[in-house]
Amino acid sequence: MAADARKKVRLRIPSWDRAHGGSIAVALGMMFVIVPVGHVQSEAAAPRIAQDQGPYRIAVDVDLVVLPATVRDRHGLSVSDLRADDFAVYEDGVAQRIKLFLHEDIPVVTGLLVDHSASMRPKLADVTTGARAFVHSSNPDDQMFVVNFNEKVSLGLPDAIGFTTSAEELEHAIWRTEAAGETALYDAVIVALARLQAGGRDKKVLLVISDGGDNASAHKLAEVLQMAERSSAIIYAVGLFEPDDKDANPKVLSRLAQATGGDAFFPEKLDEVASICERIARDIRSQYTIGYFSSSVKQEGVYRAVRVAAHAPDHGKLVVRTRQGYIAGASRHKDEDDK
Repeated sequence: MAADARKKVRLRIPSWDRAHGGSIAVALGMMFVIVPVGHVQSEAAAPRIAQDQGPYRIAVDVDLVVLPATVRDRHGLSVSDLRADDFAVYEDGVAQRIKLFLHEDIPVVTGLLVDHSASMRPKLADVTTGARAFVHSSNPDDQMFVVNFNEKVSLGLPDAIGFTTSAEELEHAIWRTEAAGETALYDAVIVALARLQAGGRDKKVLLVISDGGDNASAHKLAEVLQMAERSSAIIYAVGLFEPDDKDANPKVLSRLAQATGGDAFFPEKLDEVASICERIARDIRSQYTIGYFSSSVKQEGVYRAVRVAAHAPDHGKLVVRTRQGYIAGASRHKDEDDK
């Protein structure tokens, strides 16, 4: 079906995207994270994009919970030929009816968060190689930006550029900050979550590359996890830890990834970074989009646990990775604030 013949709708997402008044651009068929808020004001300050985004923007408000989902078989290989009937969605243990099912390569806005603490100095060459591999494996319509951090957090691209798909510009952005000092990981994720809202793509991703735990942020892990749960971003992480690093905290990266439906990788060798970044790019492009109307009694501010399962006789046991849940009612107040 040609893209211009598809019915376009605006999906006002009542799940993790509620805090941002965001939407995800899709064409209806059946009705058919290189490592996050302080407070909601951090993201509220980001400008809201309203211009026409062509086939990636939507037009009618509906109360739908939308989940990006990655499916792998027992060998860890991506499974890309499933149908809606192969999936089951549960909210707080109760089965939900799938009303939206898509498997399309949707362009995203991606933030690359690069640790520039002193210990990262000998690793930055491999990080830039990984960033280049990530760009080359990503959708050409993606929008990307860089957040560099040590004990300070800064945007890597010049203000005049903002977002780019150029591997050269991203590489220059990474090298704009000297590798020195400590690690303000949590502050960097907060800045990146806010920056995502200035992009012109509804699907949002953070890719964090760091070699240590946080030891310089003004914000706490609990704040970061709360903001991540309220955000629409999928967080991927690459942890470049030394065996004797006392500041290493891989559990933090894993928690951020698991909470948002992303994944965390901990390579043993630096030359594995490029292949991992390529895998993450392919993962983003091969995700399913699943939507449902929640059957739960509406209670604003209540956390709803979500689980998605997939079964297909031809594939054996399948593992589905998606967000672990959402906070009910978060976006309506944000939409009202934006009016």
